[in-house]
Amino acid sequence: MEDIVVISSTNRPDSNTLKVSRIYEKILKNRDIGVKILDFNVLPENIAFAEAFGKRSESYARLIRDYVSATRKFIFVVPEYNGSFPGILKVFLESMHPREWADKHACLVGVSDGRAGNLRGLDHLTGVLNYLKVHVYHNKLPISVIGKMLGPDGEFSNDEQMTACLAQVDGFLKC
Repeated sequence: MEDIVVISSTNRPDSNTLKVSRIYEKILKNRDIGVKILDFNVLPENIAFAEAFGKRSESYARLIRDYVSATRKFIFVVPEYNGSFPGILKVFLESMHPREWADKHACLVGVSDGRAGNLRGLDHLTGVLNYLKVHVYHNKLPISVIGKMLGPDGEFSNDEQMTACLAQVDGFLKC
């Protein structure tokens, strides 16, 4: 089985999004699934202007090959930014040709300090991914009040939340 790429969809340092991405990484490793995390902190600072529209550095081309072209399944961990998903995620998706995404599979996890777990952002991202011909897994998981949900060790302090994540991953693996 190919690796699954978990995309930590923010370039904010020390984010809860990256903590949740690491939880998903552990879940997949515990199921003997190959997994890589794409932390958006490694994206080029000038991605919007220097890496888009055919202009591409070798290091960014390698990142696309390693994390997108060679991958069939993705788990997007998406924080809520202004009622939607982060602009850096949109820039990332737009920095490559749509054929890079066609007929691949995505699982979506929302992260928010609010009550809705970024449901609106997950819906917005679903529309974009569907346009790119990505098959989006139906069980989108909003994780609300993330600041209270994560313990100081970066793990969920709530067993019910972990159970929901495990069920989501198990369903996605059947796709």
